Amino acid sequence: MDCAASTSQGSTQGNSSTQRRAGKDAQSTAAPESGATLIAGRALVQTVRHFFPQFSPWLDRLPDTRVQDDCIYSRRFLAWWGISLYLLQLGSRRQLDYELRDGGPRVLANLNRLAETEQTTLPVHDTLDHFLEHVSLAGWERLRTQMVQRLVRMKALDAARLLGRPVLLIDATGLICFHQRHCAHCLVQRHGKQTLYLHHVLEAKLLGPEGVVVSLDSEFIENMDAGDAKGRNAEEVKQDCELKALARLLPRIKKTYPQLPFVLSLDGLYGCGTVFALAKELNWSYVVTFKEGRTPALWREFRALLPQCPENTLTRTWGDGRVQTFRWVPQLAYEDSEERSWKLNAIECTETTAAGDKQYFAWLTLLPVNRKTVEEIAQKGGRDRWKVENEGFNRQKNSGLNLEHVYSTDPEKWKSYYLLLQIAFILVQLLERGSLLRRLAADLGRPLWKLFGSLKNIARRLLDSLRFVFWEQAWFDASLARNLRIGLEDTS
Repeated sequence: MDCAASTSQGSTQGNSSTQRRAGKDAQSTAAPESGATLIAGRALVQTVRHFFPQFSPWLDRLPDTRVQDDCIYSRRFLAWWGISLYLLQLGSRRQLDYELRDGGPRVLANLNRLAETEQTTLPVHDTLDHFLEHVSLAGWERLRTQMVQRLVRMKALDAARLLGRPVLLIDATGLICFHQRHCAHCLVQRHGKQTLYLHHVLEAKLLGPEGVVVSLDSEFIENMDAGDAKGRNAEEVKQDCELKALARLLPRIKKTYPQLPFVLSLDGLYGCGTVFALAKELNWSYVVTFKEGRTPALWREFRALLPQCPENTLTRTWGDGRVQTFRWVPQLAYEDSEERSWKLNAIECTETTAAGDKQYFAWLTLLPVNRKTVEEIAQKGGRDRWKVENEGFNRQKNSGLNLEHVYSTDPEKWKSYYLLLQIAFILVQLLERGSLLRRLAADLGRPLWKLFGSLKNIARRLLDSLRFVFWEQAWFDASLARNLRIGLEDTS
């Protein structure tokens, strides 16, 4: 497919050597450049070079089964072409043609610099699809692992650790829904006379500072885990799938990251002996949402013992008028359905706003709970779990990342698109939350939020930069990028 498309592609963009010779003259062909457009490309380049200086060699090691002598496009270039689909939040594969291939005079030269290649034409979107057919899922998983391991070694995410331990947010979401069977692995849900065929994924995301959540591993929930859904409601099917997927996911994470003492942040579904035993086997701790309906006997004991522990109370008043009251009961005895005995610490948090509105939360944990630790456990292990939904799934679904879009109907390729999205989203967050973008905005005399206006506009200005701005060679200097100080900050 790469070879067949080459003739038509060459007529659109010309070759990279011509664009390089154009030099400064090429810059005059650009659309009007705002300050945001000028700095967006530089921030991306230096962010990638700073956090992942070995990114290009990693791409070279992707397992590519194409006949290499017949290939027009290198794996580096096509990998960046695929990452750009999500990095620029284009929303669909076809937009690669409209927004990039036919979208601006600087795309080819800038992508060549980014990928460290010398391609003379730009591919069509089907070339990416063909490439993903020849790169195994394991290749993209290894690339993501290399990125996460690099961030861990740099201690870039350490500010979000809970009592010195990295927090792993666990949750599942739906990806694709069909009204006819899509493949042999579809989940099946029946609602009255309607039958739906679904694909879900269980995600493990590493909690970072300032809203950052980094995809660490994914387990695709296959039909064999759900079984026959006839006669069962959707929640029963979901629970069956998620719990079995968790049993596959966590041991694999332990094998990949054997030295990291994770704390699992889990919703109420996982508050059961099966998950407690799995965490014990892996020597990890957990903070799990505590709900009356999941463990009713334990809940009744907790409520009965709370008045007997008046000393286990902490109240925190915030500047916006919120008041949080924490109460806890240590060493609650719990016997699960397989007669295994557990000692669990229970925490509750009641939050009252200045307007008088109240919210209630409760969790179970093995972590030591006292006046010095209760607030941190409740926040990083409990309250921050919503970030896997809001900063992760909801952001990816309700933006140009377009998580639920059917990028491919092939049973294996759509998983590769999913992993490309997660890889690109790591870069998106490091760009958006990184202090470099804020400093470059300050150099222009404007705060970041005034310069860009919204997260969506950062992606748009980055697209404009790729299309119309000459990306200077100095931005790619490895030693300069290495010596930059880039922290993660709140850009909301």
